[in-house]
Amino acid sequence: MNTKNIDEIIALSEELRWEIGDDFHDNLAESIYADASKIVEDTVIKDNKKSNFRLDAKIDKIVTSRIWGFPIMLFILGAVLWLTIIGANYPSSMLATILLDNIHPFLKSTGTNLGFPWWLNGFLFDGVYLAVAWVIAVMLPPMAIFFPLFTLLEDFGYLPRVAFNMDNLFKKSGAHGKQALTMSMGFGCNAAGVVATRIIDSPRERLIAIITNNFSLCNGRWPTQILLATIFIGAVVPESYSSLASLLAVIGIAILGIAFMFFFSWALSKTVLKGEVSTFNLELPPYRPPVFWKTIYTSLIDRTMIVLWRAIVFAAPAGAVIWLISNITIGDLSLASWAINYLDGFGFLLGLNGVILLAYVVAIPANEIVIPTILMLTVMVTGIAGGVGNGVMFELDSVTATADILKAGGWTLLTAINVMLFSLLHNPCSTTIYTIYKETNSVKWTVVASILPVIAGFIVTFLVAQIWRIFI
Repeated sequence: MNTKNIDEIIALSEELRWEIGDDFHDNLAESIYADASKIVEDTVIKDNKKSNFRLDAKIDKIVTSRIWGFPIMLFILGAVLWLTIIGANYPSSMLATILLDNIHPFLKSTGTNLGFPWWLNGFLFDGVYLAVAWVIAVMLPPMAIFFPLFTLLEDFGYLPRVAFNMDNLFKKSGAHGKQALTMSMGFGCNAAGVVATRIIDSPRERLIAIITNNFSLCNGRWPTQILLATIFIGAVVPESYSSLASLLAVIGIAILGIAFMFFFSWALSKTVLKGEVSTFNLELPPYRPPVFWKTIYTSLIDRTMIVLWRAIVFAAPAGAVIWLISNITIGDLSLASWAINYLDGFGFLLGLNGVILLAYVVAIPANEIVIPTILMLTVMVTGIAGGVGNGVMFELDSVTATADILKAGGWTLLTAINVMLFSLLHNPCSTTIYTIYKETNSVKWTVVASILPVIAGFIVTFLVAQIWRIFI
């Protein structure tokens, strides 16, 4: 607001004085001058604020520049994800040892000593308990690292700069610039990313952000990407370059997810969610040191524990279903084997197989149990050595041993590539689906948000499979 604007408004208020009265005029004038004073205070450099103002301005000149803004943003996000993945390995391993290697056998033996029939023992401890234990062991550590780091960046004042850098790209796709922040939150957890869309005021643009958030590769899908890239992508290049090739493959999947987010945001804004892109004034707050312990507490309680509890609630019945379909038989085959045989033909068209498709159906509550379910089902249908029993999910510490089981199940490089793609492009987990419904209060939009990625996954994997079989 400049001096000319202020004078025009005051002149208008003089005309209205006679109709409304002096009180209105005095209050309006006081408000205008108060706003003007605030603007001057925020923009004029005073001697006692000179160094701080210039430091903020100098930092912003770098982190929001056209040349350095995006590389710095990618580096910081990459560092957060790297710290999350590497840092989570140790607590995840510790939790797995406690929950899977120690408590699980203890519960099984306790059930046996109490006289539980085999089916009840298996149902409760091999089914329900194991699914919950897997989710806690694999999901808790990454969230406990990612959310505090993300919140620290927010409190420090960097995240508004991310929104500033990506505002133009989201506007071109018909979305809101603040979707950059919800997208980033989705890399930690899509359910949390959906909740974060509350910062978007426009209902239409908030809905676009909710529907497309699943294209952010959440922490539950990173282990699958890393494992398959290590086993199959790294094997097609010389050993000295295998780690780099695996890393680039995983990064490529994450970037592809962002590309799909932009594409579907644009498609939705041009079809069922037409409308003008809203403008917003993005205030870049001053940089400030975060309140560390408050941030840690808030992140763990308000984000990590709430999301984890929802995941546990959905994981328990999933474990029960996985055990039941693996142990209830019709004729000589279990329900799982019948389903796998039925799905194999469709899976072949997608470059996948029936085991993979069934695993993604029954493991819908949590992406964290997809690989353990695939390994269990593969051992069950092939009859190869490995595993503990039907319906008992497991993982192996050895990448080589895991590779042997997958290859015995008929996996090829095409299978691995399409599983990596389908891991990106499939329905949200149950926690996220429930969160979408809670945030939209709409069955229709919840179904759209759940089905849209699956359709994209079917199309992409089908095309890749056909092209692969023709040219490779």
